[in-house]
Amino acid sequence: MSKKIKLSVCLAVHNEGKTIHIPLNSIIDIADEVVVVDGSSTDRTVEVARSFGKKVRVIETDNPPMFHINKQKAIEAARGDWILQLDADEEVSKELKEEIKEIIFNGKNSEFVAFSLPRKNFFLTRFLEKGGQYPDYTIRLYRRGKVYFPCETVHENVKLVNKEDKIGFLKSPLYHYADPSFSRYLMRWDRYTSLDTDLILKEGKKISFFNYFVVKPLLNFFSIYVRHKGFYDGFAGFVFALFSSIRFWAVYIKYRTKKYRMAKNSLPLKT
Repeated sequence: MSKKIKLSVCLAVHNEGKTIHIPLNSIIDIADEVVVVDGSSTDRTVEVARSFGKKVRVIETDNPPMFHINKQKAIEAARGDWILQLDADEEVSKELKEEIKEIIFNGKNSEFVAFSLPRKNFFLTRFLEKGGQYPDYTIRLYRRGKVYFPCETVHENVKLVNKEDKIGFLKSPLYHYADPSFSRYLMRWDRYTSLDTDLILKEGKKISFFNYFVVKPLLNFFSIYVRHKGFYDGFAGFVFALFSSIRFWAVYIKYRTKKYRMAKNSLPLKT
């Protein structure tokens, strides 16, 4: 008789060979299975994942721009009663792992079908504590079949299948090593601003120069750095507030550029 699978850990990855060991090391001992959906990695991602043994099941597929599609594939392939969805640059703290064990193996807080975890984001030199960045609650632990990714925007979290179900909140942090270097941050910054631009164009929205070059950047910087006291995070806090604000410049520039190309491509050819 096969062992009942209580906890499935799910990851959707692409070229994460240098970091995928971080989440796996932190949770492999209590996971019954690990489902890794790999989006055509060209590095050692799959090799490193499989080095963690028979618990790991790799599903190889393409790498769509909307990466939530592969996250949805991972949770659909999971067989556990509970799913813990992680990214390849996240680490489950020891305290958080104990909370997860209490829920899954001891039935604590059984009235909830999903739990939101407080995530700590590492940026350049430190974990950001202010600027509205902690606790960065995100739903990551849930019963199988109770949530799904809408796959509509890059900033979305999972949604409940049944809106009347209850969501609980855990206390211990999930460590997120998203941006240990400025070059990695700029790579992600460029990707997110491109996806935001594509969504604006897809929805047929019109955006103004003044709003995206003046109003939104100023309001966003004030909110992060002053209202939410991002200055307490020192230089890292200033850089984060600055680039979070001027992302609107990048979105507008990409928007105007793509609109020009779309218009140019629609013009009739000269004879």
